[in-house]
Amino acid sequence: MNEIDVANRRLRIFTWHIHGSYLFYLSQGDYDIFIPIKNEKTEGYYGRGETFPFGANVIEVPAAEVRNMQFDCILFQSERNFLIDQHEILSDSQKTLPRVYVEHNTPEKHPTNTRHVLDDPAVTLVHVTHFNKLMWDSAGIQRVKVIEHGVCIPPVNYQGDIPRGIVVINHIEQRGRITGWDVFDEVRKHVPLDLIGMGTSGSGGLGEVLNPQLPEFISHYRFFFNPIRYTSFGLAVCEAMMTGMPVVALATTEYVTVIENGRSGFIDTNIEKLIENMNTLIADPFLAQKMGQQAKQVALEKFDIRRFASDWETVFRETIQLNFHNHEKENSIYQ
Repeated sequence: MNEIDVANRRLRIFTWHIHGSYLFYLSQGDYDIFIPIKNEKTEGYYGRGETFPFGANVIEVPAAEVRNMQFDCILFQSERNFLIDQHEILSDSQKTLPRVYVEHNTPEKHPTNTRHVLDDPAVTLVHVTHFNKLMWDSAGIQRVKVIEHGVCIPPVNYQGDIPRGIVVINHIEQRGRITGWDVFDEVRKHVPLDLIGMGTSGSGGLGEVLNPQLPEFISHYRFFFNPIRYTSFGLAVCEAMMTGMPVVALATTEYVTVIENGRSGFIDTNIEKLIENMNTLIADPFLAQKMGQQAKQVALEKFDIRRFASDWETVFRETIQLNFHNHEKENSIYQ
């Protein structure tokens, strides 16, 4: 395999199934994605599953057979992928392939002083928001990129006929202050709210709604409320905006660059103000509709799936090209 060969054909990307929604949107690109599967269905080894309508370009590979296959690039999506999984299922030669690490999350231990686990300067680090890149200590990593979210949803239009807000967070109570459980619990005393997501039934929620049905389900609510204090940028927020739904959120992290207060939704650090704003939307469906239209326009421009897929293919091909050049330099008698 040479540089010209790779440049002129469809890429073969190996990764793990970590975040189903993200993997589905990633699979909208013009490349093939290979994911490992085990009978035990442990983290990263679920295979395609039955939740997402993956296309034919997402291909399951028995974990034991991965080391015998050819790939163009390895994509890490978690600390475990980088520290453990690659050493368990990749061959020595596969571990020298072009590699990319996508960081989905903000640093958890300390918001500014957490060193990223990636310690290999040959690996490209991709953040999903500029806020992530700002907060992680990525010193020593030579190639750091940002690829903002891209989403595509079924043809669903905002209705807003249910005069309540909707919150979509998995295991919100168990995850505590980071996901804003206390904020949600206080706000729902003053504003009619419903909660959906995995593990929410025991927290007064309605339980899980599978991702393909999520846009239609939430489109009937008056607004989308995101109580998370500290996060990256939730795909559920992107999807809500894409339907034409106004969003109410805390003025923290990347949300301040996307939601314009009083125009596409409401954003503030004052919970009392947000409660007042939410009740205004409950009382005024026409205002909610107007704000939702602005939110949809922002989403169409910012979260375009074609831009997202193109950005990813560019990163894959640039990483592959750099890997070729580095190998040539290492093997050159003129170095």
